[in-house]
Amino acid sequence: MSKQLAPAYVRAIAPYQAGKPISEVAREFGLDEAAIVKLASNENPLGMPESAKLAMQQAVAELGRYPDANGFELKAAISAKYDVPQSWVTLGNGSNDILEIAAHAFVQAGQSVVYAQYGFLVYALATQAVGARAIEVPARDFGHDLDAMAAAIDADTRLVYLANPNNPTGTFVTAAQLEAFLAKVPADVVVVLDEAYNEYLAAEHQYESTAWVRKYPNLVVSRTMSKAYGLAGLRVGFAIAQPEVTDLMNRIRQPFNVNSLAQAAAIAALNDQAFLARSADVNRAGYAQLTAAFDALGLRFVPSFGNFVLVQVGEDDGAGARVNLALLKQGIIVRPVANYGLPQWLRVSIGLPEENAAFIGALKTVLA
Repeated sequence: MSKQLAPAYVRAIAPYQAGKPISEVAREFGLDEAAIVKLASNENPLGMPESAKLAMQQAVAELGRYPDANGFELKAAISAKYDVPQSWVTLGNGSNDILEIAAHAFVQAGQSVVYAQYGFLVYALATQAVGARAIEVPARDFGHDLDAMAAAIDADTRLVYLANPNNPTGTFVTAAQLEAFLAKVPADVVVVLDEAYNEYLAAEHQYESTAWVRKYPNLVVSRTMSKAYGLAGLRVGFAIAQPEVTDLMNRIRQPFNVNSLAQAAAIAALNDQAFLARSADVNRAGYAQLTAAFDALGLRFVPSFGNFVLVQVGEDDGAGARVNLALLKQGIIVRPVANYGLPQWLRVSIGLPEENAAFIGALKTVLA
C-alpha cells in the first residue's frame, strides 16, 4: 500500500532522530529526571532569558487570537538588528523550517543540491523530500572543502547548503574563504548559508553576512533563536535574502508558522545583549573545561567554533554506541553521530560547569 501512497524518494527518507529527551532516559533506565544531565541537542544551558519569559507572560492574554501571520513586530526587530528592510526577512518555525522552505521553493524533482559530507542531516532530508539528487562533497579535515563544493555544482544544481560553523563537527571557514566561494557560484544557484551557531564565534572570527546578501542576490542567510538565544522549545528561525528570493520563500512558508508566544519571546531575546554575552562567556569556559579533559584522557577531538565538541571515544565502529549507552545508564545524554558516518565519535553539547563535570566524571568511569 505504501508504494501507492508516496513516491519512492519519500519512502527512502530516514526520519530525523532528535536527541533523547530527559523524560525518556528516566523511563528507560529507571533514573531520577532531576539527576539527568542532557548535553545532546546543543541547547543553551542557561535556558530562556528572563526578558523572553516576561514577554511571553504579557502575550498570553492574546492567545485566543491567531498570531500575526506576517510577524510585523518580529521582522521589525530583525530589520533593526541586522540593518535590512523587512521585505528581506522570512520567518521560520525554527531554522529547520527555513532549510526546508528553501528546498521546496527553488528545487524541482530530479535537479541537484550540493552540501558537504558531515553537513547537518536536514540538508539530506530536505533534498530527499523534494525528490532532488544529492551531491555530497567529501569533507576536508571534518569541514567544508569550498573549492571542491564549487567544482561540484552541476548544470542542474539549484541549491547549495553551507553551515558555518558546521554541525556536528564544529568547523569554521573564514569570511574571506566564504566570499571567494560565493563569487564562484552561478547566479541561478541559491546558496543557503546556515549560521545557527554564529553568535558563539569569538570577536576575531565574526563577519557580517548581510553585506553579502546585498552583493549576491542568490544568497540566503539562515539564523536560529534556538541556540545562543535560548528559545529552542519555541521554534523561531529566520532568513535574510533579497526581496525576489524572500517573495518566493514566503509563497511556500505556512501561514502562522511562528506562534504568538514565540514571536514575543524572540523580540525580547533579540534585544537582550547581556544574556547573549553571558551565553558566550559560559560557552567559552565550558569549551575549555571539556577540551582540557579530553586532552588529559588522550582523546582526539575536533576544534569547535560552536557550542559543542565532537570527540572520538574509541577506535572500532561500535565505540560511539557503546560509550553512549554506558553514559545513558549513568544519566548523561550526549549525541551519537553514527548516522553522519562517524560511529567512533560522540557530539557533546557544552553545558554549565557542573553539567560538564558530571559528564567528564562519567566518561572517565566508562573509559576506565
